[in-house]
Amino acid sequence: MAKKARSTPARGKVTRAAKTAAPPRAAKAAKPPQPARGELVTLLDFVRYAVSRFTEAELVFAHGTTDPVADAAFLICEALHLHPDQLEMFATARITAAEGAKLLDLIARRVDSRKPTAYLVNKVYMRGLPFYVDERVIVPRSFIGELLDSHFAGSDETDGGALIDDLGAVESVLDLCTGSGCLAILASRYFPNARIDAVDLSKDALKVAARNVADYGLADRIALHNGDLFAPLGDARYDLIISNPPYVDARGMADLPRECRHEPGMAFDGGDDGLAIVHRILREAAWHLTPNGGLLCEIGRGRDALEAAYPELPMLWLDTEDSEGEVFWIDAATLATLA
Repeated sequence: MAKKARSTPARGKVTRAAKTAAPPRAAKAAKPPQPARGELVTLLDFVRYAVSRFTEAELVFAHGTTDPVADAAFLICEALHLHPDQLEMFATARITAAEGAKLLDLIARRVDSRKPTAYLVNKVYMRGLPFYVDERVIVPRSFIGELLDSHFAGSDETDGGALIDDLGAVESVLDLCTGSGCLAILASRYFPNARIDAVDLSKDALKVAARNVADYGLADRIALHNGDLFAPLGDARYDLIISNPPYVDARGMADLPRECRHEPGMAFDGGDDGLAIVHRILREAAWHLTPNGGLLCEIGRGRDALEAAYPELPMLWLDTEDSEGEVFWIDAATLATLA
């Protein structure tokens, strides 16, 4: 989830000569005029207008949408209380004056504030399911949800078959760095007999997770814990640990686009090499896995650095439709060699 780093002038006294020699500030680019009443008529008109504004402003799309068209369609549909799949059905439907004013305001806010659309509409979809989000949590875009589909329960995606053959036999799942709780909720659907613990260091994030857990009626199956990784869990062991921890390195943190700077920094910051949290998870996970359990962990673009740090540790790297080598699987027996 890289832009050019911005240079920072050296700190110190500013001389009079420097002040007088400084060039005048560039004038702000003029905002495009708002469309006149009646110029935008249909839902598709507003999507096209939003795409043009988003492209002109060079917005970044890394929060559940990958391009200006998808982002515009998501914003417009959510603002009109339509599911994204209904865009084509209502593409030529006329927009009321009140709806049009609301849409133009949202489009302008997306451009001017650079807030991710998910924050503007307080929603994101994962594997087709809607989840509430706000600025207390990172906008979820983990590949793990797709991998739960493709690499479990008799899937042929991996060379050795499914990572876990009998989903009903999984009795316990741990979601580390749960954020909004999306992965824990998805896990509850794949593993119908499992109790699920979800941990996050942020109390604010857990409030969002609690809302999502309540929305899906899963308070009896998903327990939320505030703390640092495994610390609040005692000696509990799990058949499966999933984690999408902070993994952005120091350079990446400096280069985060404006959109990402609206998200909690702690949800990105993985230390100098991006793997500070991942190292801790690897060292401690064996003590919290059942003998036949395993760890599914997302680390972004840190594969080379991680393999260099653990040259003798075999990891199974799993690909998705949009990622390659960003998530690994490792079983309990292999992890025990690090404990």
